[in-house]
Formats: sequence, C-alpha cells, structure tokens
Amino acid sequence: MELEESFAQFCTATIHQWKHLLEPNKYKIVTTNSLQFLVGSKIVKVYAFAIMSNHLHIIWQVLGSTKREDVQRDFLKFTSQNIKYDLVKNHLEVLKHFEVNFKDRKCQF
Repeated sequence: MELEESFAQFCTATIHQWKHLLEPNKYKIVTTNSLQFLVGSKIVKVYAFAIMSNHLHIIWQVLGSTKREDVQRDFLKFTSQNIKYDLVKNHLEVLKHFEVNFKDRKCQF
C-alpha cells in the first residue's frame, strides 16, 4: 500500500451541469446508505461528509489494499444507479434532464 493511501483524503463529486438532483431528502438518504455500506464493510472510514443539492464532499480513508479510485468509482456508480432506479419508477420527467448522448451511457448524474 502506498503511503498516501493510508491517510484521510478529500473527495468531491458534482452533479452533471450542477443540476440540483440531490435536493430531495430521499436522494441524500441513498447517498448516506451507500456510505454506510462502505463503512460497515470496512472499505472506508468516513470522517466527515456534506451533501448539497448539486454536489457532495467526503473526507474518508480507504482501508486495506483497495485503491481510492476503485472505491470512489463504485460508490458513485452504486449511488447513481439507485437514484436512477427511483427516477425511472417515480419521476421520468426529471430523468429527462440528465439524458446525454455518450457512447457508454444514456444519462449522466
């Protein structure tokens, strides 16, 4: 393990085009549930986090031999998939605001 991976690190993630996707409390709960899973699985130690309507900040320490990039990718992917599931089920009109024309995806959060 590299030395810098053993220390707490700052992570920021923004919603595509700074849209206010995280305004509803249910999406903040999805985000915190994802963090709780990582903590409970002893993948990260979370020191602090802040969830705003269009971005979030986390101070966390990646534990074990897992790479920070992998943890961040999996956290963001899992969280966005759960939010997308809710949008498809309950808010199709909102999902349309996140449509993109990329090779690897049809929507971007």
